[in-house]
Amino acid sequence: MTTDHLQKYLLEDRSTRIQTVDLTETWLTGLAHQSYPPVVRDLLGQLCAASVLLASNIKFNGSLVLQLQGDGPLALIVVECQSDLSLRATVQLRQELVVPDNATFQSLLNSNGNGRFIVILDPADRQEGQQPYQGVVPMQGDSVAQVLEHYMKQSEQLDTRIWLAANGSRATGLLLQRLPDHGGTAEDTETHHESWQRAGILAQTLTTQEMLSESPDTLIHRLFWEEPLLTFEPQPVRWFCPCTRERVANMLKMLGQAEIESILSEQEKVDIACNFCGKPYSFDAIDCARLFIDGQSSADPDKPVEH
Repeated sequence: MTTDHLQKYLLEDRSTRIQTVDLTETWLTGLAHQSYPPVVRDLLGQLCAASVLLASNIKFNGSLVLQLQGDGPLALIVVECQSDLSLRATVQLRQELVVPDNATFQSLLNSNGNGRFIVILDPADRQEGQQPYQGVVPMQGDSVAQVLEHYMKQSEQLDTRIWLAANGSRATGLLLQRLPDHGGTAEDTETHHESWQRAGILAQTLTTQEMLSESPDTLIHRLFWEEPLLTFEPQPVRWFCPCTRERVANMLKMLGQAEIESILSEQEKVDIACNFCGKPYSFDAIDCARLFIDGQSSADPDKPVEH
């Protein structure tokens, strides 16, 4: 059972939504088979935290995909978060380009001005021929948080503030979102505006170091201890990649027996890793032979994964 969760709050006047997400077990699982430069790893962690914060507010059954397409050393970064807050992610680097330790968000992804940020909503019950919703916005800002704030303001007309932080052991985030006023008086509107402004000023004091060292509960208490908050039940978050040994085996079968035998002639086994989670799978000559024997299982579920 995962210990990671998303927590939602509302200011008492219901003017502002407050959300926190804390990924530790989930994040370590996602990194278990991957090795990224620290600056790329932290960027991926921030996007993972952001995807949970945003997906939890979408009223539909399906997946939210946040995708950064870059024209620098970082070619592609994709995070997919399902309605049940299970997520997976992947990164593609341009091997011919070096990732400097001090690389910035813009130099990694938008060094030539051609980077794009894409939001995709893909319903689980999408009908044949129906296309998922896709929104594309310029990569404006110096961080994942700034790009997302710009997107939410331009595309969703929602005032949103986001704080994100990640390192090798944790990814975390805080979201503030001003909720629409529905038929209140001018006095109510003014009060709600003041509440939104006050919440932003309080959260603005938050530092990256605090986010990575303190629990979200501690931070919420520290920031909003004078604000009466409505607290909701926490929602669990987990890492989930649907790759299995059987699926990889079926993919190898599609390559054909001649291609597999060619690979085996050069090396004693076929080693392959999931594009998303990086989990390694190894098939020796006997495993590969079994793939093409009628009536035989395409994979041995009891065979351990080699690391």
